[in-house]
Amino acid sequence: MNYNLLHDLIDLLAVFESENTKQQYTNDIDGLKSWIIDSSPNQKGETIEPTWEFKEEGRSAESVISTMLVHLSKYAKTYSKSIIHDSPFSTQDEFIYLINLKAFGAMGKMELIKMNIQDKPTGMQIINRLIKQGWVQQTNSSVDKRSKVIEITPYGRETLEKYMDKIRKATKIVSGNLSELEKLELISLLGKLTHFHQTIFLRNIETPELLHKVLSEYMPSSN
Repeated sequence: MNYNLLHDLIDLLAVFESENTKQQYTNDIDGLKSWIIDSSPNQKGETIEPTWEFKEEGRSAESVISTMLVHLSKYAKTYSKSIIHDSPFSTQDEFIYLINLKAFGAMGKMELIKMNIQDKPTGMQIINRLIKQGWVQQTNSSVDKRSKVIEITPYGRETLEKYMDKIRKATKIVSGNLSELEKLELISLLGKLTHFHQTIFLRNIETPELLHKVLSEYMPSSN
């Protein structure tokens, strides 16, 4: 159990109760979530105007967001390298695939590949490595006997569990010095952004048409 997180949540509940003396919010999880949303600076009408490099020269907010997301992904990968150091894993994708199979159960190969936002050739290579290691196995689908699904094996669960402590530590480091309220706010924002891109990704739009279709169909005001 993550006792640090539990301690932070208890502190958060204490603040909620102290500020909810007039029962503006219900004393349940829905009330807590509403309070968190209303307590964020943007909900109070406060304007936050951050600064960034080359802003005065015309660098856009979109450019900064895109760069930051790319950099954060690379930072996260450096921590993943520490996880796979002296482990049987070759890449972070291998233990991520195992985590998804453990959490969501058996599924089709393409379903797992799309869940991890990868193309078919790359995803198949990862799955084949997992099968070769004995961490996953192919079985007949309970829905359609003609199709195959893959599932994590007991050996795969055992291997994954052996390194879960390091994985949890890396995950904690990635969220950095954000407070619990900031983490919840970031989850909300990233969730909205993820949903936007996931909808587009699942359409499998051809590369030459991708930018035009997204701008015209999803962001017409940008044209």
